[in-house]
Amino acid sequence: MASFEARHESWPLAKPFAISRGTKTAAEVVVCEIIMDEGVLGRGECVPYARYGETVEGVIAEIESRALEIARHPDRIGLLSSMPAGAARNAIDCALWDLQAKLNRKRAWEIAGIHEPAPAVTAETISIGTPEEMAAETAAKPYAKLIKIKLDGENVVTRVAAVREAAPEARLIVDPNEGWDIDLLREVAPPLADLGVEMLEQPLPADDDDGLKDYDSPIPICADESCHTADKLGRLGGKYQIVNIKLDKTGGLTSALRLADAAHTAGFDIMVGCMVGTSLAMAPATLLTPYAKFVDLDGPLLLKQDRPDGLDFSDGLIHPPAPELWG
Repeated sequence: MASFEARHESWPLAKPFAISRGTKTAAEVVVCEIIMDEGVLGRGECVPYARYGETVEGVIAEIESRALEIARHPDRIGLLSSMPAGAARNAIDCALWDLQAKLNRKRAWEIAGIHEPAPAVTAETISIGTPEEMAAETAAKPYAKLIKIKLDGENVVTRVAAVREAAPEARLIVDPNEGWDIDLLREVAPPLADLGVEMLEQPLPADDDDGLKDYDSPIPICADESCHTADKLGRLGGKYQIVNIKLDKTGGLTSALRLADAAHTAGFDIMVGCMVGTSLAMAPATLLTPYAKFVDLDGPLLLKQDRPDGLDFSDGLIHPPAPELWG
């Protein structure tokens, strides 16, 4: 029988990171470890998110409440019906994938029956600041091929224009984190389209997005907070063209793969996103990059220091994990 541990880790950021909901200075993550009697270890990392009512303490308690069940029956598929989607299930699910890969001496993508992920362009995120600050942060990333701009409702076009001037060749996507209303969206979308913005991520609050039904946006709109799992896709029709898949929302890689298949079948483009965590949190999500039109897995680049054997980020690309890290 396996032993089981969940613990809190705090990873300082290189500098404060601001979005429309506030500013953070550290990544507060929970790591789940499952250790078999023969010493084989599976690891998964999640990021509890207050937007979804999650806390570090609550997620650890939820994971620990499943310890005996998982130790006796390490079943990823069973988790989908026995646990709700969210950070706790994500940590357990990803630890079980890692454990299965090590026990079977296979990579996780082989077990999943999908192609080995290749290096993929990942967005690099510019946090909210003055236009001058955002331009300077952009200029410090001359290698970035895809830039994600965090915004609130202030100086929207001016800030994006400053980033565009600092990165005339980069692709741009924008994330207001539910910080706009439909009137502001209608006002700023045309000039943002003129600046070459390719996607707007969750501009309106998830519980107040019906205005999108009657809006013909000049820029494709991506559902983030509005879509967690495959059963939520039905309410997105006529509002969104893209779905952002994050493992902390879906409750793990197992559910994320199902959402990716369902979204593709329903005609949605796919974005693979993340919370701010270490490479251990990003590694399982790299299996989804072949599905994705947009990849946004730069969380470790915001940290002061990443884990040993962390992911290789070079020239604007994210590379698949080494087995020493995960899977």
